Amino acid sequence: MHPLRILGCDPGLGCTGWGVIEYSGTRLVHIANGAIETRASETLGERLAALHAALVKVIRAHRPAAVAVEQAFVHKDPSAALKLGHARAIALLAAAEAGIEIAEYTPNHVKKSVVGVGHASKDQIQAMVRRLLPAVEFERADCADALAVAIAHAHLSRTTARIAAAMVAL
Repeated sequence: MHPLRILGCDPGLGCTGWGVIEYSGTRLVHIANGAIETRASETLGERLAALHAALVKVIRAHRPAAVAVEQAFVHKDPSAALKLGHARAIALLAAAEAGIEIAEYTPNHVKKSVVGVGHASKDQIQAMVRRLLPAVEFERADCADALAVAIAHAHLSRTTARIAAAMVAL
């Protein structure tokens, strides 16, 4: 089995975390991660355009086979939820334009896949990302969250591949 490269995305209008991993069999390898920040002083359109351009650059540089994006959760502040929705749409658009497989995961699914509990804290997520990707360094929690989304997709892909193989064997 050759490695599958996955781009994980933790979207946000102010800061979108991204992380690229490869997995093959049971092995996970950290490739890169970073954060895309926009300035609150810019218009919404300018911020979305900057986010799109940066994500397109990441996709071109790392050539993932799949993009995994964290789904929005219900926010108490409708304005914040709308801004998060805009950022998610940009991540989905950049992947769709590149013709890449897109997967979406709820925050609880990501936490359960990576930490084992659906309501894990940011510190627990960061600790497990460091354990699963020993060579990883990240400077923001958003980067760790993005890597966790990619790891969740790798885990689900492994399971899906096993089920498909078992179905063929029948």
